[in-house]
Amino acid sequence: MRKLKNSELDRLSVSDFKTAAKTPLIIILDNIRSLNNIGSVFRTSDAFLVEKIYLCGITATPPHKDIHKTALGSTDTVAWEYVNNTLELVNKLKADDVVICSIEQAEHATMLDTFSPEPNKKYALIFGNEVKGVAQNVVNASDYVIEIPQFGTKHSLNISVSCGVVVWDLFSKLKASN
Repeated sequence: MRKLKNSELDRLSVSDFKTAAKTPLIIILDNIRSLNNIGSVFRTSDAFLVEKIYLCGITATPPHKDIHKTALGSTDTVAWEYVNNTLELVNKLKADDVVICSIEQAEHATMLDTFSPEPNKKYALIFGNEVKGVAQNVVNASDYVIEIPQFGTKHSLNISVSCGVVVWDLFSKLKASN
């Protein structure tokens, strides 16, 4: 097998990306500290045609060299917006019939492998602070709390890894339901 060159990957141009049909997923970053994590979430969002990213609270915004280092230009493709208050954003999205899903470890959480997104619904996935997770008031306002099953000794995954796992899983399930 021969590795493919970037020129052979048949990727969208920036203008084609902006007009392409998007996956009905919105990412909400709730007080993310790491600029590298933010950039990685942009890159994952670009890969799976995520509709939009909301950067909330202390989450930094582009342009920033440390975001750019991991985003690799995806801050120019993925739509994003800064919103100070995560809970206010969640309430606005709920009023627009967006299904709110906090990605968190909580009592009675739905395990990711058993979660089935409904076709023709839009989902907002909330990823929380690297130490404190998703704020409790935001968890309380969520329609679902989804947990990534883990089987080792550690209690959590890095935010950018969690985003990649969840977005890929839901992208695959939504694509299969169409």
